[in-house]
This record gives sequence, structure tokens and C-alpha cells, in this order.
Amino acid sequence: MADLPFTLDQFRILKAIALEGSFKKAAESLYISQPAVSFQIQTLEKHLNVPLFNRINRKVIFTEEGETILSYANRILSLCDETCRAMEDLQNLQGGTLVVGASQTTGTYLMPRLIGLFRQKYPQVLVQLQVHSTRRISWGVANGHINLAVIGGEVPLELKNTLQVTAYAEDELALILPRLHPFSKLPCIQKEDLYRLRFIALDKQSTIRKVIDKILNQNGIDSTRFKIEMELNSVEAIKNAVQSGLGASFVSISAISKELELGLLHCAKIEDVIIKRTLSIIINPNKYTSKASEKFSTEILTLFSSPSD
Repeated sequence: MADLPFTLDQFRILKAIALEGSFKKAAESLYISQPAVSFQIQTLEKHLNVPLFNRINRKVIFTEEGETILSYANRILSLCDETCRAMEDLQNLQGGTLVVGASQTTGTYLMPRLIGLFRQKYPQVLVQLQVHSTRRISWGVANGHINLAVIGGEVPLELKNTLQVTAYAEDELALILPRLHPFSKLPCIQKEDLYRLRFIALDKQSTIRKVIDKILNQNGIDSTRFKIEMELNSVEAIKNAVQSGLGASFVSISAISKELELGLLHCAKIEDVIIKRTLSIIINPNKYTSKASEKFSTEILTLFSSPSD
């Protein structure tokens, strides 16, 4: 076979330039000199006999040829990563890395417990947990940067045909009130009572806020009539605000187990309404499935699975 007109190092440099936006920053991220980056790119352009960049006002912009070679470079480097993971698997889980993802609430309150169980069984496997929005996690799985993930929202429409989505468990969403709130003395409250409460909510763009509004509306509750006193960007902040008597809120039941046990919050029942969302496991079936990922799914996730009928 004839010598290839490119090397893996040149592909890594191309990828770094695309990510960092400049030769200088790419060099810094790779811990090499800027002249070394320039030399490798010039060599690659010479061997391919095409220009890879346009340099306009000190900005580095990929040419059409550059975009094409970058696309193949990303695919080749991804395959290299898969090859390394496959070789690590041959060591029978005596090493390697498992990257799991989760949306915000799941990643904060459920996944650490699952990872702890996995680490007890396979202490040599390094586990990385990435907690982001459902959209960002979904793209991470699609790109092969995350082995598997547990999410509470819907995957982006453009990834429906790429990802395999499996119902995993039901997560109840609870109405929490300050411990001394007048409604806390009632066995349950009516739907109309909700419109008399002051609410503390997550921001409108959060996945769980959208899920809650959708499920409430399905149960005949108009969430647009709620008196939203403030919007906060974390469940912990919301719990503290409710605990301080600033209002009511809807949160995952898994997020308040300690507070309920200590009597710091009241979980109110709504007559004829149970608010649940489905948690899902997502994987990319077109990517290599490591033994660590397989063991995490079959031995750990199944311990907490309760998919709806």
C-alpha cells in the first residue's frame, strides 16, 4: 500500500484547530509550539495538494477541502479511540474508563449512588460522570464521547434515528411546601388550591420545568396560572428557598429524601393527580459497546429499573 498523505498527529492538530479556532490556541491545547502546528499543516496541504484554510482578518476558516478532511479526521480519530477501548476490555475490566451521562436531577441524586455500586464491583475501572442538559448529553452519546446516559427529557428530534432510547424507570415529581405551611396539615389539596400558592420554579428553559408543565396540563392543571415568585437555576437552591418559607415547588422525589426524613419539608398530595416522568437510558448502537458499559447496564442499572407498563 502506498504511503498515506496524512498522519494521526496531523488529524489531531486539525481537530484541535477546529475546536480552538486558531493555530496558537490549538498548539497550547496540544502542548506543542505554534511553528510545529504550522509546519504540520503546511506538510499536510502539500501532500494533499489542496488548501485547507482561508486566513481572513487573523481568523482561521476551513476551506471546503478542509471541512471534508476534518470530517474524515474526526471519524478516524473516533475509531482510534474505540480501538483503544476495545483493547482495554481485553484486560477483563482490570482498567479502562467508563463515561456515563445524566441530565441535571438524575446526575445529582441517582447516578452517584449507581456509580458507587459499580466501583465496588469493578474498582479498577475509572468512571467519569458528565451532568448537563438532556440535549447536550444526547449529543455526547451520539458523538461517542459518552458511553451511555440516563435522561429525564426527550432526545433532540435530529437524533431520534441515531440513538436507542429505552424506558428505564418512573420518577415521581412531588409538590413540596414549607413545613409550617397551612396546607401541610391537610391530607391532600385540591387542584384549585395550587393557584393560591406562591411558586419557586426552575428557569423556563430547563428540561424538568417543561416536563412538569406538560404533565400538569395533561392532568387539567393550567401551570400558566401559577404565581411564580422567583426562578432559580438549581434544585438545591429551590429546596433551600422552600425550606425558608419563600414558596412551594415541584421537584423530583429522589431529590428530597433526606429533607423528608429530617422533617424539613412537607410533601403535599394533590387529589387525583400523580405526577411522574419516565427516565430513559440512551446509547448509540452504532458505536462500540465496552464491557464496562455492558456491565453497568446489566448489573447496576437493572437494580433500580421500573419501566412503566
